[in-house]
Amino acid sequence: MHHSSNSPGPDKTVVWDIYIRIFHWSLVSFFIIAYVTEDDWLYLHSFAGYSITGLLIFRLFWGLIGTRYARFSSFVTHPRKVLGYVKTLFSGHPKHYTGHNPAGGIMILLLIIFLLLTAVTGMATLATEGLGPLANTFLASMSDDWFEDIHEALANLVLLLIGVHIAGVVVSSVLHRENLIRAMFDGRKAAQQEES
Repeated sequence: MHHSSNSPGPDKTVVWDIYIRIFHWSLVSFFIIAYVTEDDWLYLHSFAGYSITGLLIFRLFWGLIGTRYARFSSFVTHPRKVLGYVKTLFSGHPKHYTGHNPAGGIMILLLIIFLLLTAVTGMATLATEGLGPLANTFLASMSDDWFEDIHEALANLVLLLIGVHIAGVVVSSVLHRENLIRAMFDGRKAAQQEES
């Protein structure tokens, strides 16, 4: 089989397009900024939160019309399939997926959902102080403590999910003998026969 000079090679294929990679590392950066500026630097905290919101809106859009492995249809699956995959992780012989495996797919959905909820409750907290895009809504008359507590709890839940996500990446990298962190930089993963 002939490969052009710019081809990633016979055993690798570009799975994560440049937009997904920029999205991923931008999201990582802005979440770190938002998390460490939680109690101080409101302007920077808000900027990071709005940036995360914009990135998530892009990801929802790209999940519908983006490249093959970016689309939700390529990795959103039945919970039974997720549990089946997790069981194979414990056996030490999980099935390899070219794109996201079922556990990775559910993690993406959970992170998107809870990051969006974190962003909305952050904007609601600002609204109670007469600030932000929701300042002229019914939220402005509500207690800020309630929203702030939920916002912080959600941020901590996202941090926990990120920890599970990183652990999953490490376990999958070891079991499949592939560097998934490098793949999120160069976009390339080992190509497999199509999954059913």
